[in-house]
Amino acid sequence: MGQPHFIVFANEKGGTGKSTTAVHTAIALAAAGHRVGALDLDQRQRTMTRYLENRDATMRRLDKQLAYAAYEVLEDQSEAGLDAAIGRLAEQADVIVVDTPGRDDPIARAAILKADTLVTPMNDSFVDLDLIGQVHPENFKVTKPSFYAELIWNSRTQRAKETGKSVDWVVLRNRLQHITSHNLQRVGAALDELARRVGYRVIPGLGERVIYRELFPKGLTLLDFSELGDVGLGHIAARQELREMIAGLDIPGEVEVRVAAAG
Repeated sequence: MGQPHFIVFANEKGGTGKSTTAVHTAIALAAAGHRVGALDLDQRQRTMTRYLENRDATMRRLDKQLAYAAYEVLEDQSEAGLDAAIGRLAEQADVIVVDTPGRDDPIARAAILKADTLVTPMNDSFVDLDLIGQVHPENFKVTKPSFYAELIWNSRTQRAKETGKSVDWVVLRNRLQHITSHNLQRVGAALDELARRVGYRVIPGLGERVIYRELFPKGLTLLDFSELGDVGLGHIAARQELREMIAGLDIPGEVEVRVAAAG
């Protein structure tokens, strides 16, 4: 069995939809035929774990099998504990999705070093953009990368030296509003300028929709249409957003074609 592909969701700011996006990614990949493991590094909030536990409860209640990811929360907050948890999940997974805490954390930094695909979800605001780059207050041009961009740059350099492997860093524009605004355009322009300087890709993530908050108690995702009841045009548009996001992550295994066939 080969080494799993590691997708690490990391952002030191909270409120970016990181855990929701991580769960949807894990379930979408499972629905596409991958064997998926999910590792929750936040032993306090456990949002990913709670989401997947709710999914387990729904499957038991309905007596129905849904797309599934093996999961655990990291109780042993040490690098040895991280390696052990990854080893357990790797026995039954070809993709491992890691959800890190929304704060600076030494174990999160260790997980970033293992990433094949590093995903940084962020809201479309200059408050969130400040995590990776500072902008001029009048013309909104990027003045310099911020501490987090330097952290990721150093982590990617260290990984390349140690393993000879590169990291695909993806900045995910999450909670996008469905109307065009000057702020949206300015943030987008600044993200694109920073991308050229520090070497990440920008892709659209999941929009700002009430449905994501409603899905959590049942552990459902936008791929579980048969369990959602009344499905409107908004649900269909949201599922298309998810498909485009998964395709944009460019995970090995012809995911785009298989996700399209899965729903």
